[in-house]
Amino acid sequence: MPTLQLWSMNVVNQIHIRNQTDHTETKRLWERAMTLPFDGAISKYYKKDAPAEIRDAIKSAGKKTILNDSYPYDVAMDRDDYEEQIAALQIELVKMQAWAKETGQRIAMVFEGRDAAGKGGTIKRFRENLNPRGARVVALPKPSDAERTQWYFQRYIQHLPSAGEIVFFDRSWYNRGVVEKVFGFCSNEEREQFFRQVRGFERALSVDGIHMFKFWLNVGRAEQLVRFLKREKDPLKQWKLSTIDVEGLRKWDDYTTAISETLTRSHSEDTPWTIVRSDDKKRARLAAIRTVLHTLDYDRKDEKAIGKRDPSICGGPELWNA
Repeated sequence: MPTLQLWSMNVVNQIHIRNQTDHTETKRLWERAMTLPFDGAISKYYKKDAPAEIRDAIKSAGKKTILNDSYPYDVAMDRDDYEEQIAALQIELVKMQAWAKETGQRIAMVFEGRDAAGKGGTIKRFRENLNPRGARVVALPKPSDAERTQWYFQRYIQHLPSAGEIVFFDRSWYNRGVVEKVFGFCSNEEREQFFRQVRGFERALSVDGIHMFKFWLNVGRAEQLVRFLKREKDPLKQWKLSTIDVEGLRKWDDYTTAISETLTRSHSEDTPWTIVRSDDKKRARLAAIRTVLHTLDYDRKDEKAIGKRDPSICGGPELWNA
């Protein structure tokens, strides 16, 4: 056999052996990383404790099927169509940020919603092509001992936007209205005081010239559980899960009651809630971005590029539990 042919075969064999070794190593690393958080509590809930209709909906669903029967679309949005629309909207967002910087506008966006409703992903799409120096995210940890002695809204005030800034609150002061109520982290009197003050607090921000947007992203129960299951199995996304997420699976109805009351008591003409049904993340992202762009009167605004809002998935509080 010619020397060149022998050499070529040897190289191919070495590559094959290396590929097998790499595959084995990758598999070993993956299996080691696949230790499920919270001892697989989410999988256990799905198999044993989830309502039968939720399990059935998940088992029978196709890859792009929308699991919520009341959602106005049966399947998720086509990716090519989404990419075309999001690209146009992000160009408009760049124009909007330039206008905000040049004119000293202050813009604050509050993102609230059920766990795994897509808040972080929506914020990411807003900021994807913006200058990060003027478009920052505020995601505060639980309050410190000192902060617990302060006026409830105090720790949020320092994070409000300065001239030319856009601030995205990934959860906000509305923790008191919902999660703190559901888990007993605040007293009934503390919550009542929050409701007595929140409209006045937000009105003061609005009157002072801050453009306030409040988004509530809502997702159906089956879709929420599917997203949790995916996070549980993905080592790169397990950090998103918390004890609150796991324990909250059994508190769906408690959340529903707290959310309903919070939206009703904090919705106002000055700072209204925009409800986005986020069973389809792509449609939800487009709807949220369009809401902001249609509201602000920035320079070189292209209404045609922004497109129309979809009232079947984006509107007032009447949509939240549709």
